[in-house]
Amino acid sequence: MNKIFAISSVVIKELYRRKDFYVLFILTALITLATWVMNFFHDDNIVRFIKEICLALIWISSLIIAITTAARQIPAERESRTIFPLLAKPISRWQVLLGKFFGCWLASGFALLVFYIFFALVSASREHSLSVPAYFEAFWLHWQMLGIVVAMTLLGSVSLSTPPANMTMVFIVTLGILSMGGFLHLVSERMSEPSASIVTAIYFIIPHLELFNISELIIHDWPIAPWLDVLALTGYGLLYSAFFLLAGCLVFRRKALN
Repeated sequence: MNKIFAISSVVIKELYRRKDFYVLFILTALITLATWVMNFFHDDNIVRFIKEICLALIWISSLIIAITTAARQIPAERESRTIFPLLAKPISRWQVLLGKFFGCWLASGFALLVFYIFFALVSASREHSLSVPAYFEAFWLHWQMLGIVVAMTLLGSVSLSTPPANMTMVFIVTLGILSMGGFLHLVSERMSEPSASIVTAIYFIIPHLELFNISELIIHDWPIAPWLDVLALTGYGLLYSAFFLLAGCLVFRRKALN
């Protein structure tokens, strides 16, 4: 475990030496500051619309950070040839991949936490109320979703030829699931066979990332989600993360590094 955590710490330090996080945070902060105009409008619909935009930007920024960070881990090690002395320590390939995963996931989680805290403080300063449990649930499930995305990206990094191809594929798949994943079974009902069966199978196989998005609780000030549901979704997310990590370890073990 010490070897895995050592690799993770390097990944975390690498992220915060790069400019990606700071650029995205500044952009997100500027948009989030638009919530300062809430009291000017005195319109609940406009307030909800602004909060929806800010949370959507947080989701986009977090995906960019998670995917770009995870996609360049293994290829960068191979290009700089630092992976060879790393594997000679001795340390196994699965430990390298797990270390990269935990590093990317923790770094993405910290960046996500900064986004949510900033947004919560700005919103609370204008609305004079703050539902801490709702923000915690939204952050926690969002972070579990990023775990799936990071694991999926690492699988792509040991399977595909270049980081840009991997990032493009993961972005398309992730955004496709978030926007259409929950409606595939409805789409299949209007299709003929064998297309209907294929789409239905895809519906049950893919990780439903849209389930982790409970932003509406914050946008509409709804009651918090039941904690048992949050716990169930956490297990669901960890299960898919473990699946993609296991697949990545199996591929990485047989992958030629030259």
